Amino acid sequence: MSNVLLEAQTRTDMGKGASRRLRRLENKVPAVIYGGDKKPMSIHFQHNKVIKALETESIYSSVFDITIDGKVEHVILKALQRHPYKPVVMHMDLQRVSKTDVLVKLVPIHFINEDKAPGIKAGGIINHTMTQVEIRCQAKDLPEFIAVDMSDVKMDDVVHLSHLKLPKGVKLTVDVTDGSHDAPVVSIHMARVSATEEETTEAAAEVPASAVPTVDSEKNEE
Repeated sequence: MSNVLLEAQTRTDMGKGASRRLRRLENKVPAVIYGGDKKPMSIHFQHNKVIKALETESIYSSVFDITIDGKVEHVILKALQRHPYKPVVMHMDLQRVSKTDVLVKLVPIHFINEDKAPGIKAGGIINHTMTQVEIRCQAKDLPEFIAVDMSDVKMDDVVHLSHLKLPKGVKLTVDVTDGSHDAPVVSIHMARVSATEEETTEAAAEVPASAVPTVDSEKNEE
């Protein structure tokens, strides 16, 4: 569970006009919370608090706590509406969860020890095919991210979904046992030289020494 904690208050004014007033006049973010055995509820947060919380990566993929008029709720972020060009959060959708609820979530992949990978030390480059992966687990087991240790990845090695080390209680949403859905996650390969670069290098190598202009030292001295 994430350490993010946001304080919310219930709101009674509904509609687009009320939401606009909250954003423009009171610097607040309208939101809705639903799920569990409770009715949906309209709430709002302080905008600056939301912006600060969104700087934490875990809020997008983990269970976190909010308080509504002082009462704690465990939630996940289901939807986030941002202004198209201003740094403004327009609306949030939150879902109540209990520890035993089974969730399907996209979580980020963190690639660690990339600088220690033998393939990198040999001059290769890393190709990140995936940066997030969809998993299924109970809310209490939901990880903030999945780590991929690159310290043993050699040149031309490919890390697939089946190679991921998942925490206890966490499963992929795709079946990788038969290989048909065992997609690549990350790989290391030698950097490719473009055809133009190869032609330029070959042309330079074919120029005879006599064709290279020399500097007349006597004229240079004048």
